[in-house]
Amino acid sequence: MAKVRIKLNSTEIEVLNNVTDSIREIAKKAGIVISGPVPLPTKKLKITTRKSPCGDGTATFDRFEMRIHKRLIDLPANEKVLHHIMRMKIPKNVNIKIEMKD
Repeated sequence: MAKVRIKLNSTEIEVLNNVTDSIREIAKKAGIVISGPVPLPTKKLKITTRKSPCGDGTATFDRFEMRIHKRLIDLPANEKVLHHIMRMKIPKNVNIKIEMKD
């Protein structure tokens, strides 16, 4: 039987968890057993810059970090459930990728 793999990533963990909970609720209402959401390792992007605009002066630095949180959900290919997931409202800061596996 074919499977569907849904990959989600976002910089905001609360929004990402809300989307995964809504996908889980859709599958639960349809009576489908899903595996996940599996938390994948968080990617940390770090940038260190000088505080001084000209680059001279004291050696003080600003450190910025952006975290990208990822989730993975596997579920059986069901047309009804996939239709509901595709029609679901996804926030702009959440990236979703749906792919079919054999």
